[in-house]
Amino acid sequence: MTERTERVFAMPLASVYPHYVAKAEKKGRTAAEVDEIISWLTGYDEAGLRRVLDDQVDFATFFAAAPAMNPNAALITGSICGYRIQDIEDPLMRQIRCLDKLVDELAKGKAMDKILRG
Repeated sequence: MTERTERVFAMPLASVYPHYVAKAEKKGRTAAEVDEIISWLTGYDEAGLRRVLDDQVDFATFFAAAPAMNPNAALITGSICGYRIQDIEDPLMRQIRCLDKLVDELAKGKAMDKILRG
C-alpha cells in the first residue's frame, strides 16, 4: 500500500463530504440526494451518517462499519479520477471510488434511479 493510499484511508469522511455536497449543489442537486446515495451504497441511515460525520470517522472505518453495503454496488463501472473502477484491486479503494463515481453522476445530472442502479 502506498503512502498516498494510506492517507486516503485515514482521511475523515467529514473532510470530503462538504466537497461532495458542493459539487452536487453547484449543478442544482441537493445534499439530501448526496445522503441518499451514501445511504444506498452503505446502508447508513440519516442518524448514522450524521454520527460518522460528527465523530470524524475515517474512510477505512466508515466502510468497515457500514451497516449493509449494497450488492448492486458491483454494477458501478466506469472511470473516476483516471482509474477504471472495475480494475481497482484494493476493495476499500474501490468502495471509495464508487462513492466518488455516484456523486459525480449526480453532479452530471443523471437520474437518481440510474445512479442507484435501479
